[in-house]
Amino acid sequence: MVEDRTMKDEKKKLELENPTVYQTNENCQVFTGPISGCVFAMPGATVNQSPVQQIDANKQIEQKAEPTTTTLYDEELFKFIHPAIIGEEERNIHEQVKKLVTRQGIQEICKYLTKLESEEKIYLPQSAETAYTELVRMGMPSGDGFSIKTFMKYYKK
Repeated sequence: MVEDRTMKDEKKKLELENPTVYQTNENCQVFTGPISGCVFAMPGATVNQSPVQQIDANKQIEQKAEPTTTTLYDEELFKFIHPAIIGEEERNIHEQVKKLVTRQGIQEICKYLTKLESEEKIYLPQSAETAYTELVRMGMPSGDGFSIKTFMKYYKK
């Protein structure tokens, strides 16, 4: 298995160092090797593409696209999404909760969270303090009218 990888790596390295060029006519060349994309040029134009530079560019794109622990636009998802919910619906619920906590008051937030729980889209922890901390992280204000005491008054009722 390790030998197969080594042989494949060596073969790729040879292709990079010595790409094969087939001359089809004076205005068209066909390359073999790890060159991606398609280039069109007018007769007489010179087109240069370095396979190494192209591969480095692809690696940079892949590095940028690698998922991190924060999955939604560099933001951690809402922690209390039901485990049965996956994919796009999970992201939609996250966005709903985020909009809710940034636009509504404590009573509306608690009422909507209870509704989502009854629809089995989220689960709510027994501790109101844990839920409050998560909602503040999601963007809920923590000042006047949004205190933990007020939240505990309406939580799960």
